[in-house]
Amino acid sequence: MKPQNIMKKIIILCISIFAFSNLVLGSDWPMWGRDGSRNMISDEKKITFEFNPGEMNDEEIVDLKTTKNIKWVAKLGSQAYGNVTVGNGCVFIGTNNESPRDPGKKGDRGVVMCLDEKTGALKWQLVIPKLGAGKVSDWEYIGICSSTAIDGERVYVVTNRCEVVCLDINGFSNGNDGPFKDEAAYIKPKGMNDSLNKSLDADIIWMYDMRDELGVFPHNVTSSSPVIVGDKVYVATSNGVDWSHTNIPSPLSPSWIALDKNSGELVGEDGSGASENALHAAWSSLTYGKVNKKEILIWGGTDGFCYGYENKTVEDEDGYDLFEPLWKVDCNEPNYRKDKEGKKIPYATPPGPSELIGTPVLYDGKVYCAIGQDPEHGDGVGRLSCINAEDGKVLWKYTDVGRTISTVSVADDLVYIAEYAGIIHCLDANSGKVYWTHDSFSRIWGSTLVVDGKLILGNEDGDLLVMNHGKSKPKVKTVSMGAPVYSSPVVSNGILYIGTQTHLYAIGE
Repeated sequence: MKPQNIMKKIIILCISIFAFSNLVLGSDWPMWGRDGSRNMISDEKKITFEFNPGEMNDEEIVDLKTTKNIKWVAKLGSQAYGNVTVGNGCVFIGTNNESPRDPGKKGDRGVVMCLDEKTGALKWQLVIPKLGAGKVSDWEYIGICSSTAIDGERVYVVTNRCEVVCLDINGFSNGNDGPFKDEAAYIKPKGMNDSLNKSLDADIIWMYDMRDELGVFPHNVTSSSPVIVGDKVYVATSNGVDWSHTNIPSPLSPSWIALDKNSGELVGEDGSGASENALHAAWSSLTYGKVNKKEILIWGGTDGFCYGYENKTVEDEDGYDLFEPLWKVDCNEPNYRKDKEGKKIPYATPPGPSELIGTPVLYDGKVYCAIGQDPEHGDGVGRLSCINAEDGKVLWKYTDVGRTISTVSVADDLVYIAEYAGIIHCLDANSGKVYWTHDSFSRIWGSTLVVDGKLILGNEDGDLLVMNHGKSKPKVKTVSMGAPVYSSPVVSNGILYIGTQTHLYAIGE
């Protein structure tokens, strides 16, 4: 064999080994919950849990020399509730504009940052003006609460203005793509003269305004993390009550919709009618999967019910394309809704009913979901439900848990749930048997993640909790992150991402 042919084969072999090693090492995390099941688990190995987030100066810049096993740190705004997604060499996170990356755009805005996966450098950002409605529909300084969904060269996000936006992952580096050409006007708050910065601003492909198109009334914030199935993108609308918590301004507006991912055209909407009985807001994101070869969608309702749908629409008598529920389950106990005398128990009281905020999880043909309320409402009664995804039969329920805004994790037939009061519960996923509980003594907003034999999550005190995954009561290690952790941990391509209110840490050796 000729020497050049031998060398060619060696090069091909090396490339193949390198490609295979990358494949084994890890994978992207392109949407909230990684995939349509929304199950916060990962099969990646050799994740770094021994790290030091380091120290920061007066300008809140972390000195990397004081860190240990920190790949990079990105400065966020002053509040960050959205969860990280990773895909195509980019890391996305939502925040506010209290640490402007563009000096020409100041003031309260929602911000979606696109960061380089290797370095954490800002590639571009979507800077979104406020609605001007105040706390009732666009709470001040909350920023972006939704996670993006990444699909090849396109990125989908729900903004604080109740819009579904499709973005070019390359920004303006490859021109102004798509039918939307008015980015310069979009980024300008009323009465201000902001100018388009093509080296930093996002390239919008299309936009769908749920308030204008559907009459949606978002309560406090718009929060929904898209799920993409085929050519459709599914989002919740955040439609809900007004400031009084008793009046529903738009009872006929849908709680969730489906759009064509290529054009932004409306192709279907929720047919449950849940908006008419909204307790608060339609904040729970949708879940997708297959059960006995049937495609199903699952949604945690603003009325306290969990709904299952077949992934197809039917046309009603008025010509609307609706997703009609196959089943619905009241996730509240009867005594949460009415007392012994049959009197309605008021919402937002400790013994009263709750909606679903955390995203339902699909695992082994079963749905796991729990009720909760806006953290502003405080503690109250809760329930974790295990539901047959095919027919809506409740397989078991667990009521020794308080309200939660978290999404569960299910791994190796164990289900983990964190309640808002700070207690983490571990149960048998098939029977509901309780194996252990752990009190973190701090409020928990985010969700649990199971990876590499560990269960991890953050809390309001700024502690990252690291404990062993399993039935036995675990020993718990905590790492102080220096600021509250309201978002959820994410693992992608060997790197652990922890977002505090002010910084995003990429953790790895």
